Amino acid sequence: MKTKRLFLFAGYNPKNLVDDALAYYVHELSKCGDVIVVMDCDCPKSELKKIDKYCVHASGARHGEYDFGSYKRAYIWATKNLNLSDYDFVYMVNDSVYGPMYPISQYLKQMESLPHDAFGIVCNPHKHHPHIQSWFIGMNKNVFTSKWLKEFILSVTKLSSKGAITRQYEHGFSQLLTTHGHGWTCLYTVRGRGVYNKIKKLYRKKMPFMKRVAFTRTHGSLGRQIVYILNHISPKLRDAILNSVTDLYGTKYVKWLLTRNPLRIACRKIHHMFHKIYSGGF
Repeated sequence: MKTKRLFLFAGYNPKNLVDDALAYYVHELSKCGDVIVVMDCDCPKSELKKIDKYCVHASGARHGEYDFGSYKRAYIWATKNLNLSDYDFVYMVNDSVYGPMYPISQYLKQMESLPHDAFGIVCNPHKHHPHIQSWFIGMNKNVFTSKWLKEFILSVTKLSSKGAITRQYEHGFSQLLTTHGHGWTCLYTVRGRGVYNKIKKLYRKKMPFMKRVAFTRTHGSLGRQIVYILNHISPKLRDAILNSVTDLYGTKYVKWLLTRNPLRIACRKIHHMFHKIYSGGF
């Protein structure tokens, strides 16, 4: 029998758009299951029409509860309009990444074959709060039909800071899994900010996604890694990513970031190194 999957997809765009990269991602997921998209922005129907044919439902309204607020709204819609028990697996995923850069079906099958009730793409092995990174989380029926998950999802509300959201919801979800006796695991373990800064290394290890913020981090010093990835992925995805970044930051910025000039690349790395030394930031 065919595996039945439901994807609760959280999106956001500062310009209230459904950009090409988001549409690509949703389309790829739709080949593997049903998709509910909830945007945390006032996305007009004209934009949502771009993904209508890939979704069982899509909506867009600013709620300010970030990804878990969108997961909550998608979950509520699903419980009212679908029968969750019909599904084998439910995923919570968001558009903070570009991809998939490799066929996503193989990763889903790999995760679903693991002897655990919950799983994800990347684990952050934090010393005190190890957790599944919340941009790609999968659950089997033992989790997604549980009373505690329903209570957790419905309790999501607007918090004062992104740090509070991370502690309460991202860390909190993995902690609740353990508390309720559910094992969890991930395909990749990435320490610290490696998921943002080591994108070429992760791509070569077949990690299927690249974090979007790679395009704005480290004073442009990730540009060379980004160029490598863009040169190795499918032309369709490459164009979608470049269109997305250009929509957000403009053609001039994209050309600046993706320069092949070795002197400019070296200067950016030096600039970022001094910034870390004097500010302690990364």
